[in-house]
Parts: sequence; structure tokens; C-alpha cells
Amino acid sequence: MWDDLVGQDAAVAVLRGAVADPSAMTHAWLLTGPPGSGRSNAARAFAAALLCPRGGCGECHECTTALAGTHADVEVVATEATILRRQDVEPLVQLAQRSPSGGRWRIIVIEDADRLNETSGNVLLKAIEEPPPRTVWVLCAPSPQDVLVTIRSRSRSVVLRVPPVDAVARLLVERDGVEPELADAVAHASQSHIGLARRLARDPEARARRREVLDLARRIRGVPDAVLAAGDLVEVAQAEARAATEERDAEEKSRLYRALGAEEGKPLPPALRSQLKSLEEEQKRRATRAQRDVLDRAMTDLLSLYRDVLLVQLGASDGASGGRGIDLVNVELADAVRTLAADSTPEQTLRRMDAIGTARERLAANVAPLLAVEAMAVALRPQG
Repeated sequence: MWDDLVGQDAAVAVLRGAVADPSAMTHAWLLTGPPGSGRSNAARAFAAALLCPRGGCGECHECTTALAGTHADVEVVATEATILRRQDVEPLVQLAQRSPSGGRWRIIVIEDADRLNETSGNVLLKAIEEPPPRTVWVLCAPSPQDVLVTIRSRSRSVVLRVPPVDAVARLLVERDGVEPELADAVAHASQSHIGLARRLARDPEARARRREVLDLARRIRGVPDAVLAAGDLVEVAQAEARAATEERDAEEKSRLYRALGAEEGKPLPPALRSQLKSLEEEQKRRATRAQRDVLDRAMTDLLSLYRDVLLVQLGASDGASGGRGIDLVNVELADAVRTLAADSTPEQTLRRMDAIGTARERLAANVAPLLAVEAMAVALRPQG
């Protein structure tokens, strides 16, 4: 059951050691690593191993239900909003006080611990400072610095690394039946993000959308082009966010109307309107995060393109995978990378990369997406 944790031998050894040796066990864990490193998979596998009578066989009822997220003693929290609020954390603190229903441990996994704000983090901190004897907290975040220092200092840290590209490609071939050439291309394009590599391998439309995003570097020749490209990119992000949330939103609203005994489409009595308003606000937060996630992924792809351009400009890559030097991320765009490298200087490429990084920071700070993307796109135009 640890097989999906590609290239994480050191982290797996620590977690397995804690399962096997009670003296190595603690009540709070912090699993950190870059996107795609397998933090969530590691947390679920650890939970399964703690509950398994054989220490993680991967086949028993405890293992299969823990990995599937249906075990009664495993609570997995993954927010779809931009932050984890106090009201999201308080029920977890209450749950932590209860004894396990059948297993040896009650395990609470927070997949987005970096989204705790100061208020919700302090609520969680109190529970971690005074832990019940049979409760284990497993927090996941991109880096230790993304978590409140008070929580970080009370948790045992396990660091996951970026898995090797060839290991990700091999996993896609052996487990998902992906053609080797495509597996290698998407493993590079995803920068070893296993989940993203799988999505690119399975979804031709996702590969086409990524290609369109990277084509921005060629399309933008002046300010008007930049403004139009920014508008297109934000519209695509909004469309993807709607596609990802619309059906679920409608289902949730129908379920609420049924629970309230009301007829869908008809006005609710004043006493019940607050519940509908609360649901709509939650859905709006979820759509906002979905849109920003799409935009952030697009910007990450653009960063990978200019990273390739810089490598060629500095002579660190010959512009093709498998040649001398460092391999390109965008193997299939080697010709475009060489063209962009010849048309600009390393200093200009670095300025463009800085502009993309600034746009990502602005999005994270809740700047209006169109404004952030327009400023980025203007900075990507050719400079005299």
C-alpha cells in the first residue's frame, strides 16, 4: 500500500518505524513536500498501517477502508475553500476527544494544514497541546513554514521530496497502462506531480488546454495582445471552475431543500433562508478557490516554459530531453523553447519569471484575478 509513494523511501521508513515501534510514535505528525509528492497518500497509508493488525498489509478491512476514506476511526479533511475556518476545526477538536470506535487509534488527517489561519490554528493548537491518549493528528502542507510555528514545534516532521521523473513515468506505464512515450512527456510536463501526470495522460483536453496556456508566450507581442490573452485565460479558468462545481452545487442545493421539506425553486420561509445563504456562501468560496487553482496551475506551466528557455540560454540544456545537460520540462515544445531563447536574453527571461511569481503571490493575497493576470501578461511581452 506504500507503492504509490514513488521515490519516498526515507519518509516511508520513518512512518513504518513509528508503526512498528511504539517508542517512535507521537500524537502529531507534519507531512510536508511539494505538490504531487504524495502527502495525502502518505497520510492515508500511515493511517491504514496504524490501524492494521499486521502493521499495513494493504489487504485487510482496516487497510482498505482507511485508504478509501471510509474507516470509522479515520477522519480526512480537505478544504475546498481558501482557508480553514474556526468552525471547520472545532468539530475536529471535539472528535479528537472521543475514543476510537473499534481500532487502536482515532486518526484525524488535515490535508490542507497550510490553510489554517491564526484563529483556526490556535483552536487546533490547544487540541495538540493536550492530546487524548489514542488520537493521532496527521497534518499535511507544502512546507513547514506554511504552518503556524506553534503547531510546527509540537509535531514530528516528515519531509517528502519531488519524485524522479523516470519513476513517475514508470508508475504510469505499469499501473495505468500509459504508452511509454506519453508517460515520459506528461511526467516531465507535470514536474513529477503524480496526480497531474495521470490527469494529463488520461485527458487529451487537459493536454490541449495546457498547450494553449504555453502558447501565450508566443502570442503576446504587445500590450493589446497581453490584455486579450489575460481575459481569455481568466475566462477559461472561470469555465473550468464552473464545470468542476456546477453539478455538485446543484446537488447540494437540492439536498438542502429536501432536508428542509421545501419545494426547490420556491421561496424559503424567512426562518430557513439563513441555511440556504450559508450554503451559497460556501459554494462561492469553493468556486473562488477552484478558479484560482486553475490560474495558479496555468502560471506554474508558464514558469516551467521560461525555466526551459533559461536553461537553453545559459547552455545548461541542448533543448531536447536526453541530450547533454538538464532535461527540459516541456520536451514536446523543444523547438518553441529554442525560438524563445533566441529571441530574448536571460535577463528578460528572469524578469518574466519574476512577473509570473508576483502574479501567483497576488492571487494568493486575493487580488482580483483579471488584474493580476493582466499585469503578468503585459510583463511577458517582448522588450526592446
